[in-house]
Amino acid sequence: MSVSALVHAELERHDWAALSCGCGESAEHVPLMFEAILTAGTPRDMIGYTLDNHLEIGTNLFEAAVPAVGVILAALAGDPSPPARRHLLDTLCHLVSGDSHAIEQAAGRTELGDECRRKAREGYWLIARTGLTGSADDAGTAADICEFIDLDDERSGYYQALLRERMSAKTKRRPRG
Repeated sequence: MSVSALVHAELERHDWAALSCGCGESAEHVPLMFEAILTAGTPRDMIGYTLDNHLEIGTNLFEAAVPAVGVILAALAGDPSPPARRHLLDTLCHLVSGDSHAIEQAAGRTELGDECRRKAREGYWLIARTGLTGSADDAGTAADICEFIDLDDERSGYYQALLRERMSAKTKRRPRG
């Protein structure tokens, strides 16, 4: 697996060292985490590399979460490995369902959740495509993301139902015969 030129460009576009991270340090190491995740071919390759507790803790967001949404969308525009796609979708779901961590609120960054949702809307079709072409879990997570980010109730309801139907169809067991 490799990291696409689009992902590299999106990573290089931001001054990660100037952004706060959930681990208590600057987010300077976040691009390396993305690269490790995106080059992993198996879940085993990803051991020790996670975005959890860097961009968010639970759904309490840190400053690095906002540019990370763009990196995730750039990665989804390519063809990440199934474990990378799974991790990216789960992370994106946490980011769009979250709000600023108390530390960020104290620093005056109270709108991180809204900023993440706004950025994710830019990739609505990538998220829907990922859910419609990926695993049952991908479909369910994409439906959840659509619920959080889409302001168009009619479109959101339609795609959520379509994605949840796909999730159900892929998880039903077929009788042995």
